[in-house]
Amino acid sequence: MNFKKGDYVTRDSYDNDIVFVILDINNNQAVLKGYDVRLIASSPLTDLRICDDIDMNSDFVEELKKDSIVDRFDRDDFFYLPGKVLHIDADRDYLDKCLEYYKNNSVMAYGYCVKEDEIMNILPKYLNDIKPDILVITGHDAFMKKNSDKNNLNNYKNTYNFIKGVKAARNYEKSHEKLLIIAGACQSNYEELIKAGSDFASSPRRVNIHALDPAIIATEIALTEKNKEVDLIKLLNKTKYGKDGMGGLMVNGLMYVGYPR
Repeated sequence: MNFKKGDYVTRDSYDNDIVFVILDINNNQAVLKGYDVRLIASSPLTDLRICDDIDMNSDFVEELKKDSIVDRFDRDDFFYLPGKVLHIDADRDYLDKCLEYYKNNSVMAYGYCVKEDEIMNILPKYLNDIKPDILVITGHDAFMKKNSDKNNLNNYKNTYNFIKGVKAARNYEKSHEKLLIIAGACQSNYEELIKAGSDFASSPRRVNIHALDPAIIATEIALTEKNKEVDLIKLLNKTKYGKDGMGGLMVNGLMYVGYPR
């Protein structure tokens, strides 16, 4: 079969579990990007199969739409001021998906596409300009399984870049109550991101995460009443891979509620 850039494909060797788009082809090898999973991979063309249903994992997104947070609010008597989000993402496609999710849930979010190794340097400007309540730092990452030492940051594609971004943000605002941070991508070193100052991070089991997972956590916290504790277990269960993909601290919501409307 003749494959070309832009084709949607799955991999036979992985039971066709993830939909990818072909980014490039060279010497019968394809560079792939997950359609909705934050994953960059390579594969021989002989392992690929054209995917006619790019939304084969759409049940997850549809369930998110049904569980609309804003539908829970009393619009007659009260007004609401959700937490403000600054979302830094190294992948434009995933960033756009997250910004659409924020918009659909009435959360004010500012999104910027920044390469992982540039986040640390550019982040202070965005923090000063936006003054967010919630910061999301994400993009692409990978744990190099050829070396089994999960504690060695050299074995991760971008975890160290995310850590530097988190530390830059904590230099700007040390208080977790004033700036909540969500960081990481597929297979990131969860423990080190938490130690660096993240409130939530990926990935406890070094698994892939859905493109929307960081935005789901940010949105739930932004739309939970201030000083009301977020149900941590319930929150993580809303993400695609649950506690295997995302983990974090018990935190309070960041939304002000006013009366009368």
